[in-house]
Amino acid sequence: MGPPVVRLPRAAQTLGMVLVRRRFLMSLRDRHGSAFVLDVPPFGKTLVISDPVMLKQLFSASPEIAGTPQPNLGRMLGSGSIFGLDGEEHRLRRKVLVPPFHGRRMQAYAGLIEEEFRKEASTWPLGKEFETLTPFMRITLNVILRAVFGAEGAQFQALREMLPVFVTYGSRLTVLPVSDRGIGPWNPWRKFREYRDRYDRTVQTLIDRARADEKAGERDDILSMLLQSRYEDGTPMSDKHVKDELLTLLAAGHETTATTLAWAVERLSRHPALLKRLAEGDEDLLQATILEIQRTRPVVINTARKVRGDGLIIGDWPVPKGWTVLAGIDLAHTDDTVFEHASTFDPDRFVGVKPATYAWIPFGGGTRRCVGAAFANLEMTVVLRTLLREFDLRPTDAPPEKWHSRGVAYAPHKGGRVVLDRRDNDERGVSA
Repeated sequence: MGPPVVRLPRAAQTLGMVLVRRRFLMSLRDRHGSAFVLDVPPFGKTLVISDPVMLKQLFSASPEIAGTPQPNLGRMLGSGSIFGLDGEEHRLRRKVLVPPFHGRRMQAYAGLIEEEFRKEASTWPLGKEFETLTPFMRITLNVILRAVFGAEGAQFQALREMLPVFVTYGSRLTVLPVSDRGIGPWNPWRKFREYRDRYDRTVQTLIDRARADEKAGERDDILSMLLQSRYEDGTPMSDKHVKDELLTLLAAGHETTATTLAWAVERLSRHPALLKRLAEGDEDLLQATILEIQRTRPVVINTARKVRGDGLIIGDWPVPKGWTVLAGIDLAHTDDTVFEHASTFDPDRFVGVKPATYAWIPFGGGTRRCVGAAFANLEMTVVLRTLLREFDLRPTDAPPEKWHSRGVAYAPHKGGRVVLDRRDNDERGVSA
C-alpha cells in the first residue's frame, strides 16, 4: 500500500502550493505523516517526503533515475546553468564548479567579506531599530560581484543596480505556473528576457576583459577560474554557459545568504543568554548557531527530483516514472522525531556534533547539493563574527517575525529588525 493521497481538489492543492506553501505542506504533514501524494501543476503527481531514511533514498538515487524536474530554475538562470542540466552533463559541470569553492581559494575571500561588512556597517544607525535584510543584501551582492564576477568600475555599478531587481523578478516568476514560451506583450517573461539581455552584455565585457588580462592566471575571481577550467575532454566552457553559471551563483548565493543573516539577528536578539555567550568569541558555538539558524529558518523549504526511470524506491514503495518527489526541508527540520524538541531554538544541539546528512538539509542533498555551501558558510561566519565583535545586539521581547515568501526564498516578515550599539574597544579586546 502506498503513501496517503491528498483528496483536496486539484485547484485547492495548486492554490495552497502557490499562496501558502509552507503552511499548506505543514498542515498536510501533521495530518498524513512524513509521506503523502499531491497532484499539482507543473509537477503533476508529487510524492512529498520528510523522513531522513526516505530522503537518503531520494538523494542517493542516480541522476538517471531521479533527475532535475521540469520546469525548474533553469528557466530563470539559463539552459547552461547547473540547475538546468541533468545526468552526465550535470556531473561534468559540477566537477568544474566545485574546486573554486574549496581549500586555500576560499580563505582568500574572508578579508574581502569582512571589508564589505565594515563598509556597510559604518552607515548603520546606532540605538535605533532598523531592518537588516536590505543591508545584508548589499553586502552579499558586493561580495559576489567582487569574488565571483571579478567586477569593478562601471560594470560593478551596472550589475549592482540591475541584478537585485532582475533576480527578485525572476525568483517570483519561477514559482508561478506561467509558460516562459509566450511572446505576447502581457507575458511576464518578456520583461525578464529584457533584463537578461542587459545582464549578458555587461558580463560579456567582464569576460572579454578577463581574457585580455596578461595576469589572468593570478586572478582569484571565479569568473576567471571558469574561463581557465576545462572539461575532461579538454574543452572550455562556452561564454553563454559561463554567464549562466555566474547568474546561478549570484541567484543561489546572494539572497539566500543575506536572508539567513537577517534571520540570524532576528533569532539572536530574542535569545539574550546565547548572545552573551557568543560575545565571548566561542567559535564552536558560533558554528553551531549558524547550523541551528538554518535548521529552524531554512530560506528554501523544499527541493525536488523528477523520476526518469524505474527503480526508485521510497520507503518500500516504487515511485512511478514521471512522478516528482518533493523533499520537504522545513518539514524534516521541524519534526520532533528527527530533531528532539524541534520547535526550540537551541544551538547547543550542534556544539561538537555534526548534523545528520539526511536530516539537516538546507543546501539540499546528493549530487545536486549546493556547490556554494562552503562559501555561504564562510560568508555567514565572517559577517556574524565581525558583527558580534563590533556591536551589541539589544535583546527584544517582541514576538518572532513571521515567515514571508519572496518567491523562492522565505525571509523574516519585517526584514530582521534589530537595535545595535557599538561595543567599545576595551570590551572587544581588539584595536579599531
